Amino acid sequence: MTVQLPSYDLPSCNRQVQLVRRPNGVPLADDFALSEQAVPSPGKGEMLIRNLLLSVDPAQRGWASAEANYASPVALGSPMRALAIGVVVQSNCPDYQAGDCLYGFFGWQDYAVATPEQIIVTIRHPLPLEAQLALFGISGITAYLALTLCGRPQAGDTLVVSTAAGSVGSFVGQLGKSMGCHTIGLTGSDEKVARCIARYGYDQAINYKTADLATALHAVAAKGVDVYFDNTGGSILDTVLRQMNVAGRIVQCGTASIGSWSPTPTGPRNEREIMTRRLTWSGFIVLDHRARYARAADDMARMALDGTLVYDTHVLQGMEQAPHALSLLYSGGNHGKLMIAL
Repeated sequence: MTVQLPSYDLPSCNRQVQLVRRPNGVPLADDFALSEQAVPSPGKGEMLIRNLLLSVDPAQRGWASAEANYASPVALGSPMRALAIGVVVQSNCPDYQAGDCLYGFFGWQDYAVATPEQIIVTIRHPLPLEAQLALFGISGITAYLALTLCGRPQAGDTLVVSTAAGSVGSFVGQLGKSMGCHTIGLTGSDEKVARCIARYGYDQAINYKTADLATALHAVAAKGVDVYFDNTGGSILDTVLRQMNVAGRIVQCGTASIGSWSPTPTGPRNEREIMTRRLTWSGFIVLDHRARYARAADDMARMALDGTLVYDTHVLQGMEQAPHALSLLYSGGNHGKLMIAL
């Protein structure tokens, strides 16, 4: 299979977007600084990668924070941790050759020196790179693996998805529909409600900002909710949880509605709901499942190539856009998987 590589140059310096201040909540432009460094040289067992597409992901908020998380925080003064697609320009690693196109932890910079441990998957499908970053960047593979491993949907289930028009939710709705679920999307604008239905095939969608969510959800899921794929947490979760069916499954994939975890936010107590409804509530981090990644990417690519899975991308042009990108993502101002083209 032939990868559709765009034309690219080899800059004489390595521009980096460095984290220079711990964010208070969502990272803002002032938390970053642009820097120019010498182009690094790979050592034994390493390769030099020229980044082509930088990913912008909700997980970066946690990586930049000093709060407790599943990964160590990015060191101040170093390039912002990020997934990216890049091409090998020099290799001292026998498993990879110059010209290979890879997806991995290469950071917000023009060049990265990488080891095989930083690579998630080799890019090898005949799709534009933007499509591949959308489909089997961590957003697409999170949708696929979290839904199938934790949500375990069955034909006839009612599946509710928060941030349903986002880079994860848009895939979850389509995948659930392909499995025979009745799909309901929760999103934050009338425009996104329309897109959930017309573009992503949801059976219904609700603008949670303008509707009484409990009433609106009951109207479209009168028999209750079997699977809730949650990207927001907070009051939306509290509302949906109280309409879950016995033996329902909650997939906790994100907590975008929580502004800060210090101090720990409080809300309605959910223990009795979990017990009496006999719910399964699973947290999901896609990087725990790297052994499943390549096969999931193949399945996502196959569905995109045969037209059964649609994707949208929002491409910013140039490294200078990176400091503003996470605030754009968390404001909901993107329309599709957000990325930066170099």
